Amino acid sequence: MNRIAGLFVIVGGACLIIVGLLIYSGGLNWFGKLPGDIRYETDRVHFYAPIVSMLLVSLALSLIFYLLRRFF
Repeated sequence: MNRIAGLFVIVGGACLIIVGLLIYSGGLNWFGKLPGDIRYETDRVHFYAPIVSMLLVSLALSLIFYLLRRFF
């Protein structure tokens, strides 16, 4: 196995464990309730668009991949 591929597997596993622990402990209750996340509810229609939350996820992933590319 390529050394970089092994590193990606280890980093991905660590991220999954950390996020799992945050979800289990309730540390991500704010996620999806940020200002800018659109929520529209009526009796028959429920619409939810987590725009700002997905921007934060995109920013975090971009930063992680930039750092991985820069140092490895």
